[in-house]
Amino acid sequence: MADKPTQVRASKTWRWVWFFVSLTFLATVLVILSEAENTADVSRTEPPRAAPVVTVHEIGFKEVNATISAYAELRPHWDADIRSAVSGRILEVYDEALAGARVQKGARLFSIEKTQFQTTVASAELSLEDARLALLRAQNSMAVALRQFERDGTKPPTDLAIHLPQVRIAERTVASAKAQLQAAQRELENTEITAPFSGFVTKRSASLGQTVNAGETLVHLSDDRQFELMVELSQADWELLDHPIAGKTAEVFHRDGRLLGQARIRQGGGFLDKATRQVRVFLEVRNPSEAMLAGDFLKVVFHGRSISNTLAIPEAALSRAGYVWMVDRKNQLRRFRPDILFRTENAISVFAPQGSGPWNIVKTPLASFLPGQRVTPQRVRVEL
Repeated sequence: MADKPTQVRASKTWRWVWFFVSLTFLATVLVILSEAENTADVSRTEPPRAAPVVTVHEIGFKEVNATISAYAELRPHWDADIRSAVSGRILEVYDEALAGARVQKGARLFSIEKTQFQTTVASAELSLEDARLALLRAQNSMAVALRQFERDGTKPPTDLAIHLPQVRIAERTVASAKAQLQAAQRELENTEITAPFSGFVTKRSASLGQTVNAGETLVHLSDDRQFELMVELSQADWELLDHPIAGKTAEVFHRDGRLLGQARIRQGGGFLDKATRQVRVFLEVRNPSEAMLAGDFLKVVFHGRSISNTLAIPEAALSRAGYVWMVDRKNQLRRFRPDILFRTENAISVFAPQGSGPWNIVKTPLASFLPGQRVTPQRVRVEL
């Protein structure tokens, strides 16, 4: 019986121990929570971060002359396969007919055997003399008949009585003989193949001793004195030109930016290309510089009409998403999608947005920009 009160006292002692342990743990938790709350309060009371600095260009209204550029292939004005007009054996090939040769108009290229054509000319000349003799005889017969009727004091009953039909036939025969002689002489002349225009021989297709037929290609000749360009413009760019454009000039640049010369606008518009739905402009270049080479791909720049209420914005100010960002009077970011009129080397010309301007255009927009975001603008001068 004595052990039972002892066990009861031990049990109560452990209860008090667990009570104090629990109380200590609870106090520790409360202290930790209090410290965390104090830390949160401190973080909430930290001062706000400064607005990020952005570089802006102050840009106002501007009146500009539209500049439209496009690329086109420079082609020779004349470019042809020179073919033989007659059949025969090639007896001579001149140096001007070799590939790569630069020839002048009228330069001899090939010589074809002439014997057959000389014979034809001689035969045609003989036929012409026979026809002339027949005409003289018919005219003489008519003169004799007319004198006879005059002596008799009578009128010829018919044209046949004075040999008039024979004279007419003889006249037609002479005309036919002349035409045949001219044709024979032309064929004889065609045995000498000459350059119809100045240019470069880009390819030779016939050789010495070769027998060629009429219409067979001998050389390919490309003009080097006059070039042409065919430029395709969108309908929007076409509207920016100062019409009418025929007779005006455009500048021609190399791909590296060098100015090569000017081209005269021959004609443009009137129809759309069926494949591209674009407007074609045809230009010509006369007496080109040595730097202009047929087959080169060149930049053509047209100077168009004057346009007011525009902004000239640096190319870098246009974001990848197609927006232009600006800073308003409250130093907050705003954006707009520009209506691009045309592009130059380092700028784009757009219609001005609503407002009186000037506008603080962000120089280099970032992907992290948000409309309404507060920033600190730093203005720099821009030269466009």
